[in-house]
Amino acid sequence: MIGLDTNVLVRYIAQDDPVQSPLATRLIESLSIEAPGFVSMVTLVELVWVLSGCYAAGKAELCAVLETLLRTKEIQIADAETAWKALRLFKDSRAGFADCLIECAGRSAGCEYTASFDRDAVRDCGMRLLVE
Repeated sequence: MIGLDTNVLVRYIAQDDPVQSPLATRLIESLSIEAPGFVSMVTLVELVWVLSGCYAAGKAELCAVLETLLRTKEIQIADAETAWKALRLFKDSRAGFADCLIECAGRSAGCEYTASFDRDAVRDCGMRLLVE
């Protein structure tokens, strides 16, 4: 198994660098079920952040990228079940992917709720507002 950093995924998806994109493509396309790539939860969050912030990817594009990664047998996503739940919540709400992943990870860990000062996260993905 080979860990994949965010920048490798971005170069592969964006195909925007004449040196790094072919290297990323060669690596990712060499992965197999027997020797997969590994993507951490942090990498997923960074990937969404980079694609939306630097490449102006919209929600539909982001969801398509995440779904493709989650469905690719040659790539293992850390805690894929939680990532799928976060993706579904992200698709169906106005919340950001990071907030959705935080909420879903808490639920998967058995948390009663996730406390937050972020009113948008409370409204959009089910966190509970922390107040006096």
